[in-house]
Amino acid sequence: MAKVTGLARFYYATKYSIKGISAAFKHEPAFQYEVYGFLVLFPASFWVAQTATQWALLVSVCLLVLILELINSAIEAVVDRAGTEFNELAGRAKDLGSAAVMFGLLITAAVWGGVIWDNGGLF
Repeated sequence: MAKVTGLARFYYATKYSIKGISAAFKHEPAFQYEVYGFLVLFPASFWVAQTATQWALLVSVCLLVLILELINSAIEAVVDRAGTEFNELAGRAKDLGSAAVMFGLLITAAVWGGVIWDNGGLF
């Protein structure tokens, strides 16, 4: 079978990406919570940001959390698929993925707090 290229490749890549986002939303409660948070913070970013750069930072860190959660969920799915017995490395992989999400959330809080601070607060 010939390798798909050009617009067809873009179409299929987009289709698979949407399928992955849908699966994460359906099967991963943490991803659901983070999407709900994004749905609150995205409109708030227009109110909080005073420049295009601030807005880009506020939205980017929120998207970063979603990206990290998708990667964490992928790690967990692969580890769970590999077996149900306890394995120290499998547990470590899951913990490392979770830690990445936690750092993403901390970065998000720092950026939002810094932008709000620089802008003199919310009111």
